[in-house]
Amino acid sequence: MVKRLVALTCLSIFFVLSGTSFVFAQRGADTLEVLRPLPEHENSLFAMLNLLNQYHYRKLPVNDSISAVIFDNYVSALDPNKIYFLKSEIDYFSKYRLQLDNDLQTGNLDFAYQIFGLYREKSLKRLQSVADELEEEYDFSKEESYETDADKIEWATNYEQLNDRWRKLLKNQALNLKLSGKDWGGIIDLLSKRYARVAKAIYQYKSEDVFQLYMNSFTRAFDPHTSYFSPIAKENFQIEMSLSLEGIGARLTQQLDYTMVASIVPGGPAFKSKRLKEDDRIVGVAQGKNGDFEDVIGWRLDDVVQKIRGPKGSVVRLLVLASEKEVTDLPDTLMIVRDKIKLEEQSAKAEVIPITEGNQTFRLGVINLPSFYIDFEARSKGQKDYRSTTRDVSKLIDDLKKQEVDGILMDLRYNGGGSLQEAIDLTGLFIPQGPVVQVRNYDQSVDKLADDDKATVAYDGPLAVLVNRYSASASEIFSGAIQDYKRGVIVGENSFGKGTVQNLIDLGRPVMNYLNRMIAYRKQADQDVDDLVVMRDQLRSGEITLGQVKMTLAKFYRVTGSSTQKIGVAPDIGFPTPFDAKDFGESSRENSLPWDEITSASFTQTNEVSEELIDRLYKLYEHHLNTDSDLRKLAQDIEKMKEEDTNSMVSLNYNVRQEERDQQDEDPLATTIEDTEIPFTDEENEEKLSEDPYLKEALRLLAEMSRTKVG
Repeated sequence: MVKRLVALTCLSIFFVLSGTSFVFAQRGADTLEVLRPLPEHENSLFAMLNLLNQYHYRKLPVNDSISAVIFDNYVSALDPNKIYFLKSEIDYFSKYRLQLDNDLQTGNLDFAYQIFGLYREKSLKRLQSVADELEEEYDFSKEESYETDADKIEWATNYEQLNDRWRKLLKNQALNLKLSGKDWGGIIDLLSKRYARVAKAIYQYKSEDVFQLYMNSFTRAFDPHTSYFSPIAKENFQIEMSLSLEGIGARLTQQLDYTMVASIVPGGPAFKSKRLKEDDRIVGVAQGKNGDFEDVIGWRLDDVVQKIRGPKGSVVRLLVLASEKEVTDLPDTLMIVRDKIKLEEQSAKAEVIPITEGNQTFRLGVINLPSFYIDFEARSKGQKDYRSTTRDVSKLIDDLKKQEVDGILMDLRYNGGGSLQEAIDLTGLFIPQGPVVQVRNYDQSVDKLADDDKATVAYDGPLAVLVNRYSASASEIFSGAIQDYKRGVIVGENSFGKGTVQNLIDLGRPVMNYLNRMIAYRKQADQDVDDLVVMRDQLRSGEITLGQVKMTLAKFYRVTGSSTQKIGVAPDIGFPTPFDAKDFGESSRENSLPWDEITSASFTQTNEVSEELIDRLYKLYEHHLNTDSDLRKLAQDIEKMKEEDTNSMVSLNYNVRQEERDQQDEDPLATTIEDTEIPFTDEENEEKLSEDPYLKEALRLLAEMSRTKVG
């Protein structure tokens, strides 16, 4: 390892001597603190290795294969746009590509810190050039383009290529600002301040930041949902923007210079917008309908949160870079009205919508379910009237039955999951009894979780379930069970495909146990234990705090034995969708666990849905696709959008980009926030359904099911 450190040091010196000095103009490189691993990092690493080895669902040996993935993940995290490192540098680093596994098992983190130090110097050198690069306004009439997909470009072989890539990145960002109405002076001001903040943030990076970045490069080799949270990231992850304070209803975290959405609070303003989702990046915040946007790239998370929070009824506007977009893409603008989040707003709601098909009118009940929730606190206190998904839906069903509805549609669009037990209990409202889901644990044991309620089902009439690509986890358990029992028809888009279970594990106790074992071992070997005792005492006193690991421990399987992982739940009748499995959903994520099967559970189908019914509904859907103007236009717009999304090369010509933006503004899919809570009168039903072709088509198919109940 000493040889490696010498080599890396020489490499850094070589870069300086070859003319690439990393000295920032106003501040010498010697003002940068040299970051090194902290003593507790080695112990946290050993605890994580032990936890992953024992409890992670995917049993992966820490070997050369893992080492290669860590290497690629880490380099990509440091330089995702390939604007800092040259190919020769990556080639030099690659000699350590298969050695990182050995380092991890010996607690050696030097490689991560050496490479990070080099990245920091090179990035500061780039940031120094922003003022010079923006000194003269770009020629936006020139015909040139910029590749936004880093996977499609190779590492630059010389500084001329690297400088041109950096120039085009800045030009693309400047063009985005020009398209939003900024003059050149405003563009210079905004980009200069943005990159000054980024530079300041880089100067402020601490050892823990490097450790977190490197550990996540390691944990993501197991699966995309396993990650490490540093102590401060652990605290930030707990920030609630609307449960106790008024805001938009999102939990935020931070990744290097970006504020990222960790999760969306069901029922909140962000949830209702249907446009903000997990892993989206918030790059700008504006107050009110007309306030100027503040660029928040490089801001501290707490400062961004304060900008987004605000009193109920006030407006905040966000510039959002969707998770599937490159950092060079144009962000979307989202306007949200702040509100307080209450359990009532997260809960299920129902309405009756009449649908006229032919000469017959059907009264159809729609139950909108934003999440699978339960008031754990109230239940633990023994309150008899505690709220839960199943209890609320049961009451809604009773009310709909009193209104003599002809069928019920469960709308699970944008439902990202929640309580597993509630998914099981909710299924029990529609089936007599039996297994609902199987869970295979990290030790390969299988639990069959069933609805054991032998009472009469709450509803035995025509049932349809509407899902989209955002329906995940518990939503997939419910819709999969309804489909497997042939109890109802699933319509809409293919669901997300998240068939895994995660738990948060605090590293405090595992590290304490490790230290106690090591102290006992050293004492037995008559070795010095002072350093271990000091650290143990610091942990006990709270002088040192440790992070958390979010780890995948189990996997869901349908009663048929098929996993929902990666493939999700395929609808019986699939509607037009803008999403491609390779671009959005579990299957698009690197190192996601594979789909597989286990033995089917023993269950009895209700046979409320037959193949003949599915065939009849599909033919009706095809007829609507050709004759219904709303559905046909939606399908055409989606196909057009999918064609445009395949092109990752963007023009840097103002007129070309302005024309593209004008077309996007006319796209009905690029809508602003919609308030799903506005009540509709019967006269407004037609307009409402015209604005929501998916709901409209789902209800028309449910009406056909109601025409002649099968069985």
